[in-house]
Amino acid sequence: MTTTAKVPSDIEIAQAAKLRPIADVAAELGLADDEVELYGKYKAKIALSGLARRKPKGRLVLVTGISPTPAGEGKSTVTVGVTQALRRLGKNAILCMREPSLGPVFGVKGGAAGGGYAQVVPMEDINLHFTGDFHAIAAAHNLLSAMLDAHLHHGNASGLDARRITWPRTIDMNDRALRHIVVGLGGINAGPSREDHFVIIPGSEVMAIMALATGIADLEARLARIVVGFTNAKAPVRASDLKAQGAMTLLLKDALNPNLVQTLEGGPALVHCGPFGNIAHGCNSVVATKLGLTLSDLVLTEAGFGADLGAEKFFDIKCRLAGLEPQAAIIVATVRALKMHGGVKKDQLGVADPAAVRRGSENLKRHIRNVKQFGVPALVALNRFTGDTPTEMEEVRTACAAEGVELVLCEVWEKGGEGGVAVAEALLKLLDTSRAAFKPLYDAKLSIKEKIDTIARKIYGADGVRYTPGAERALELIPALGLADAPVCMAKTQYSFSDDPTKLGAPTGFMLHVRDIIPSAGAGFVVALAGDIMTMPGLGKSPAAERIRLHPDGTIEGLF
Repeated sequence: MTTTAKVPSDIEIAQAAKLRPIADVAAELGLADDEVELYGKYKAKIALSGLARRKPKGRLVLVTGISPTPAGEGKSTVTVGVTQALRRLGKNAILCMREPSLGPVFGVKGGAAGGGYAQVVPMEDINLHFTGDFHAIAAAHNLLSAMLDAHLHHGNASGLDARRITWPRTIDMNDRALRHIVVGLGGINAGPSREDHFVIIPGSEVMAIMALATGIADLEARLARIVVGFTNAKAPVRASDLKAQGAMTLLLKDALNPNLVQTLEGGPALVHCGPFGNIAHGCNSVVATKLGLTLSDLVLTEAGFGADLGAEKFFDIKCRLAGLEPQAAIIVATVRALKMHGGVKKDQLGVADPAAVRRGSENLKRHIRNVKQFGVPALVALNRFTGDTPTEMEEVRTACAAEGVELVLCEVWEKGGEGGVAVAEALLKLLDTSRAAFKPLYDAKLSIKEKIDTIARKIYGADGVRYTPGAERALELIPALGLADAPVCMAKTQYSFSDDPTKLGAPTGFMLHVRDIIPSAGAGFVVALAGDIMTMPGLGKSPAAERIRLHPDGTIEGLF
């Protein structure tokens, strides 16, 4: 990611781009008219019939990264740019990404559709309301919340214990005031008063279900299995007990179809679903990925945050449940981020410090080893900034060589696909010379505790796991819910291998602290909450929303 005064802002680049009609992009992919539903000139949804009519032919590549820092890594930008580069090389490549959440767009990021000359467009639409998928998920989720409270108000035939309700409400905004609330105030007709809470939409189980569902029937079956709470005898009460799954499916029927947009260079991109990688499983939808594999020879997809979170969940949850076979991985790093992992403060990143890069490279090396544990060959893309010195970059190359992987410089932010050709060529060579032998990290037959312990020790480098009494009690309920063989979705800070965000680099000698276990029966996994991780973020002192505005001519300022 080269920073230079000659390069306009992301939004200026996106607004200046000349987009192809999305109907032309769809036709180039071989999609028939009855498989494409246009949302204006530059967005479309692809009917699931388009997936059913074709067989997979492509190879799947994951783009992941080191542990994120405020210095920035540019994983999405690299994913877009390398896909653009592959198409420049004449390869039939397609991009599969997640949809951005309004919370981070207005809170921290100001936009999440790539950057510089490696973006998916129309960038403004993708970052804002897009095709309405997030709104549909919120409506379906909150319909279940409303039906739950109506059920309590009208006699509670299921015997649901109001003290054991686990189903929250949801909103797509960072709002710390909604982390703990009381509902049902206002008199006898307001329903029983009880404690409640909100989660952000990317952390909703409905989002996870959408991302993992294979079709309408599977979607409805998964929604029916959602556990909303327990009776006094600790028997589960599900969405099916409230007869909610049919109406929820209706609200989601269009949202389940993958979205087709394009890169700045006119190549196809499937942008669908948006679970966060720190509190959810962090991958785009199964249907979009499988559709991409039927339409192209190479599919590049990214997973949220570092390889300890997004990549681990991509391999252990998405690939396991969907039967996907990833063939290679690209691990994104920057000199600046490695310096922060080596102890440098953000305001000192402009000062050359090869020793800090060497120290911080321990974080990169652990991520490389983690990806290798899944039997997937990898290379490292060094997202280059102009301030990176040759000596600093050589430290990263040395670290990669010690782990037996190739380091390739990447300049897609400034140069688009041209700046990613070297990475694309290295990826093609890796695919041709290295045979993947993908395998999940753990056996599904292990107990939930054994799975958590395996992740903690083998991926995070922890000495073990400690559970709160509440987490221990929650674990006792898992077998009765039919989730004993389910994978585990770890929810923890993205900034550290540990559950302490201040422990950068590659910490050792720590215990992982699990405070709660949440069954996601519809999604088909068990969530383990570690440390102080929040499922509802809050806005910072100076959120990106303060710098976003709409001009009279319709142009938008502040979506970086």
